[in-house]
Amino acid sequence: MSSKSEKIGEIVAQHHGREGPLLPILHDVQAEFGCVDAESEALIAKGLNLSRADVHGVVSFYHDFTPEPELRPVVQICRAEACKARGVEEIMDQARAAAGDRVKLHTVYCLGLCSVGPSARVGDTLHARLDGPALAKVIEDA
Repeated sequence: MSSKSEKIGEIVAQHHGREGPLLPILHDVQAEFGCVDAESEALIAKGLNLSRADVHGVVSFYHDFTPEPELRPVVQICRAEACKARGVEEIMDQARAAAGDRVKLHTVYCLGLCSVGPSARVGDTLHARLDGPALAKVIEDA
């Protein structure tokens, strides 16, 4: 048994008996390995007695889970309707210029800050009321 399968087995066991364990398990696997790849999906499915399709459906629905680790800093930018109404599209060129190849910009569709958009997230830190220069600074600091 590989160390990856052992670690995923430990993660699944930690959530055993919990109601709705799939999302917490996926978050733990993402944090441990930097991604939830096909092998991880299969191991989680086996541990929860689900089909791999069940697990993959959840993984592919949520933008927090990636099939491969991202080595660059990631800045999530909300481009949902509320942030669009507050001008996010007008500052995306500045964001792309600030990011270059060093930072990955990831579009998400709601960070829950609709009344104070445009908004972005780096790791667990949320940034709101962004204009072009403020978003560029967030990206440069990522």
